Amino acid sequence: MNPIKISLNTVSCCSPETNSSLVNTKGEENRNNHLPVAIIGGGPIGLAAAAHLTKQGQPFILLEAGSQVGANILTWEHVRLFSPWRYNIDKAAHALLEQHGWKSPNLETLPTGKELVEQYLEPLANIAEIKPYVHVNTEVLSITREETDKMKTAGRENKPFVIYTEKEGGLQTYKARAILDASGTWRNPNPANSSGVWLKDEQALKEHIFYGIPHVLGKEKDRYADKRVAVVGSGHSAINALLDLAQLQETYPKTQILWIMRKPKVEDAYGGEEKDALAARGALGSRIHHLVDSGKVEVITPYRIHQITVSENGMKIIGNQNEEGKILSNVDEIIVNAGNRPDFTIISELRTSIDSITESVEDLAPLIDPNLHSCGTVRAHGEEELRQPEKDFYIVGAKSYGRAPTFLMATGYEQVRSISAALVGDYESARRVELDLPETGVCSVNLHQENSCSTDSNSSNCGC
Repeated sequence: MNPIKISLNTVSCCSPETNSSLVNTKGEENRNNHLPVAIIGGGPIGLAAAAHLTKQGQPFILLEAGSQVGANILTWEHVRLFSPWRYNIDKAAHALLEQHGWKSPNLETLPTGKELVEQYLEPLANIAEIKPYVHVNTEVLSITREETDKMKTAGRENKPFVIYTEKEGGLQTYKARAILDASGTWRNPNPANSSGVWLKDEQALKEHIFYGIPHVLGKEKDRYADKRVAVVGSGHSAINALLDLAQLQETYPKTQILWIMRKPKVEDAYGGEEKDALAARGALGSRIHHLVDSGKVEVITPYRIHQITVSENGMKIIGNQNEEGKILSNVDEIIVNAGNRPDFTIISELRTSIDSITESVEDLAPLIDPNLHSCGTVRAHGEEELRQPEKDFYIVGAKSYGRAPTFLMATGYEQVRSISAALVGDYESARRVELDLPETGVCSVNLHQENSCSTDSNSSNCGC
């Protein structure tokens, strides 16, 4: 990274006129109500927050580290979601877009990541009420209270937030009255190591280990063709990678596919198949079931990775001492779909309440624990559950779920709707539940059907 040049620029307000009725949780006038609400992250949840704040007539700024909105999604642009458009478009955003003549896609079709960005997020970010307040290529370094570190309590709630960012090689700060951290977890994957520990050997082999969703049938075809490839994980993302590799294998028959998972038996990964309420997700399980039965995919389970090292012919995967056949040799490439974890570095100077197990917002933990819940059994929640010890600071979206893979995009939309209402003192609306989902949740899939894009989803079990 280039050295950061020091700039004294501080942006305090750059959005629609404020609503003079803003109140804090004690019913007092907010002394910082001339400042904007800062949204960290330009993905679906961050932009939905912008739409809801626009609806409320509230000033905001949106800070996105990438070169455009939806930058993380474009890393899996070839992915098709399980969920149809109707679950992927925020209601406030939809209404705002229609005011500008936007034509909604067929709400019953399944979008790819690229379509989600091009047909929804980009148009939303470009409308007049939002575009001037979106700052791309702006990486947040840290957030604090003005001239107040984490230890100081006196007067804390009345001081504005200060956001330190790197922009165009320089340091720029922004002031805000409230923060919605929608930065997600996508850029912070879990390692292949079954203990969740990053070891130097694995980090050193990153040129041959892909964390996430490679475009196996597209721009990265040469990387995997006729190679011995190990896929680590048992969720939908791992299955999608396996399906792509199997299709690649039809053209490049020397391609070898290993499927490494911790589950006691491979059948546990197939899901409901034809009984699944979401047909696309059921088709995913049925297709991988067929590939395993045909012998095109070699299943290695239960297997817990202890270490990955360099060998004479590629990489060597070493299992824990109790694993049978604990060493897998001559592996050329590894695709890791072991989920993601939140990075709390930027909020280390704020007072937060984080569950020690899920690394989610603490009050969410019992609602989303994947040991107890699937996507469809997580009940709707809003401002009250997401409230932090640091007043007017909220973690939303996938990051609010920490390591739990049960997050749904529509759930994130409900989060920011509730918080936006609370920020203007409309607590009745904030407490009201306005979320309608199928009981089984909504996820992502790689259909591999005629006229269907090569697809996948986030590395979570529930998709976006």
